[in-house]
Amino acid sequence: MTHPTVRRRRGLVATAFGAGFLITGVAVATPAAAAATPTVSCTSSKAALAAKLKKDITAALVGRTGTVGVGLYDRTTNTTCTLRATTAYDSASVVKVTVLSALLWDAQKTGRALTSREKSLATAMITKSDNAATSTLWTQLGPTKIKNFLTAAKMTLTKPGANGYWGLTQITVTDEQKLLNLLTAKNTVLTDASRAYVNQLMGQVVSAQRWGTPYGVPAGVTWHVKNGWLSRATLGWRVHSVGTFKGGGHDYTMTVLTHGNSTMNYGIATIQGVAKVIHKDLAAS
Repeated sequence: MTHPTVRRRRGLVATAFGAGFLITGVAVATPAAAAATPTVSCTSSKAALAAKLKKDITAALVGRTGTVGVGLYDRTTNTTCTLRATTAYDSASVVKVTVLSALLWDAQKTGRALTSREKSLATAMITKSDNAATSTLWTQLGPTKIKNFLTAAKMTLTKPGANGYWGLTQITVTDEQKLLNLLTAKNTVLTDASRAYVNQLMGQVVSAQRWGTPYGVPAGVTWHVKNGWLSRATLGWRVHSVGTFKGGGHDYTMTVLTHGNSTMNYGIATIQGVAKVIHKDLAAS
């Protein structure tokens, strides 16, 4: 699973892998060849909206190299779009939303509030994508609590990274959408206070990390985002973005996961091409 060079540099990787810093000595592979035209599936209470989204998301991905997974759910119009919903990707820093959610879920069980130290770590982890803070919280939780949260959230396709490699957690569009939906509607897994806390931090991400799914968001629509980026010896760059959006008559969640990108910027451009048409189509519906 891990490149031999990476194994020899375990201490560095545990910190660096999640945010996607290039590890010295690990070559970046040539990106995968352009995939066949993707098959996007969309359903909606508005048939015309589903057709438009299917057409426009497909068009946005024509000619893009690598592998792209897309998830969209809009509560207002009961619209769902999916592409490669169960394909597994290395999580990179997107898993940090899961880590915070698991921390809050565990604290809820005993009715305790997060400590000031935990809040400081959580803030750094989400708003700045701080890796050391993530490693601390990942270790504090341990494998059992993380897996128990995934079970409670019904994120059955998510496989936590082994040996402290949280950035190598295997994630899917399906499970990321489940998590985002838990964060945006009342449920029995996360309390309203827990949901509000995660959303607060995802709405305060530093400006340099506000790319991805918020791209093209209409004025007046509030957003919350977490991105991830990681380069490995195979499949080039993994670049991901998950976001939630509310306003303009819509309430929606979006996940775009990619790997096989030649550069980080190429992956960002792919994600933003998808996000732009989704925001535009929903705003026009």
